[in-house]
Amino acid sequence: GKAAMAGFADVPGTEIIVFYPYGGVSRFQELQMRTEPGKNTHAAAIRGNFDDAQTGVKQIFHDQAFAQKLKAQGVVLSSANSINIGRLVPQVVYYVYAYGQMLQAGDVAEGEKIDVCVPTGNFGNILAAYIAKNMGLPIAKFVCASNCNNVLTDFFTTGPYDRNRVFHTTPSPSMDILISSNLERLLYLAAGSDKTAEYMKKLASAGRYTVSDDVKEKLSACFSAGYCDEEQTAEEIKKIWDREHYLADTHTAVGLYCAEKYIESTGDNRIMLSVSTASPYKFAPSVLRDLTGAVPENELDALDELERVTSVPIPAPLAGIGTRRIRFDPENAIEPAMMPEVILKD
Repeated sequence: GKAAMAGFADVPGTEIIVFYPYGGVSRFQELQMRTEPGKNTHAAAIRGNFDDAQTGVKQIFHDQAFAQKLKAQGVVLSSANSINIGRLVPQVVYYVYAYGQMLQAGDVAEGEKIDVCVPTGNFGNILAAYIAKNMGLPIAKFVCASNCNNVLTDFFTTGPYDRNRVFHTTPSPSMDILISSNLERLLYLAAGSDKTAEYMKKLASAGRYTVSDDVKEKLSACFSAGYCDEEQTAEEIKKIWDREHYLADTHTAVGLYCAEKYIESTGDNRIMLSVSTASPYKFAPSVLRDLTGAVPENELDALDELERVTSVPIPAPLAGIGTRRIRFDPENAIEPAMMPEVILKD
C-alpha cells in the first residue's frame, strides 16, 4: 500500500486509494499509509481481511454500471496490486537481475539451473519467477512458501484448493491470504481457459476445487511447497541473525525456513535463491521480540531499539515516522460494501 501511494503521490491527473484490512497490517505499515503526504493519496481501512479487500476491488472492476458512472466523471480505474498483471513485469526483472548477480559472483555457471523459494500469499511474485523461467531463465524448481494460512501448501501437496478453513492473523500479514488470485493465472497456463474457468466457478460457489491429475502432474514438475508457523518464524529470525548476521523480516524468514526444509527433505543440491520481500523494520516489534525476547511498551520505540541491538540502520521511509502528521483515521473503518462510495467520494 505505502509503495503504491508513494509511487503515485502528486502525479498529475491521478488519484490513488489504498484499501487495507483493519488490524491486518503491522503498526508501521499502517502508519506509513496514514502519514503519506501526497495530496492525491487516500487510505481506507476495511472491516475484514485481505481477501475481503481484494474481492471488493475485483467486484468493482466487474461492475459495468459503476464503470460508466466513473467514465461520466472522466475517471478510469486501474489497480496497483497484482490484480493488474503489469505489476508482475518489474518482478520478472528481479529474477533476471538476481541470476546475473549470481553469475558475476561465480555462484553459478552460465546456463546452470537454480531453484527459487518465494514467500507468498497472493502468488504474484512467484508467478513472475515462473514467467521468467518460461522466458528462458534457467530455473528448475519453485518452492512456494506460506505461513500458517497454508492453502497453497495443501494445494501443491494434495491437489484440492480449499479456502474453507480458519483465517489466521499472523506477524507476516502480507501472506495472510486464502484466495491467491494469481494462482488463476498459473492454472490458465497449465490447464487452459476452459478448465480454469470451471475451477474458478467452483471456488466462488463452494470455496474449493480440485485440479485434474494431468494438471497436478504439470505443476508438480515445477512446484514444491511448504509452510512455516509463527513459532518457527520467530526461531528462524533468531537463527539467521546469529548464524549469518542477516536481519530477516517475518516474511523473508518464512521463505528461508521453507527453503531449508525443502533442501533437507529432497537432497536437491542446486543453488537456491531465497527471496527477501520486506524490511524487518516494518515489523520491528515482532523481529525485536524474536531476537531479544522483549519489546518496548511503546511499539514506536522498537525501531530505535532494533537499530541499537543490530546496528542495522532504520530505512529512511520509516525514520521518524512517529512524528509525522496523521492524515487518515483507521477507526473509521468501513464495510467492504462501502468501497464504491469511497471511490466516488475521493
